[in-house]
Amino acid sequence: MTLDLVYFAWVREAIGKDGESVEPPEDVATVFELIVWLAGRGGGYAEALGQLDRLRAAVDQRFVAMDAPIAGAKEIAIFPPVTGG
Repeated sequence: MTLDLVYFAWVREAIGKDGESVEPPEDVATVFELIVWLAGRGGGYAEALGQLDRLRAAVDQRFVAMDAPIAGAKEIAIFPPVTGG
């Protein structure tokens, strides 16, 4: 399954790109598992994704919890908490 990933704010800056397409292993079934797998790449990924409590996610442009399944998803966005103003 190929997923389009989109990164925002300091997550994008630490990883060094605004998005990419990935094919996670078959045992990666949730947003949490996807982020852990990505963080395992090291470097900017580990820096940006190493603290799950500092992240939020959206699957196909809908906010989701970290335990949300990724099966059938086309796009996953990863970003810091959003504040209004």
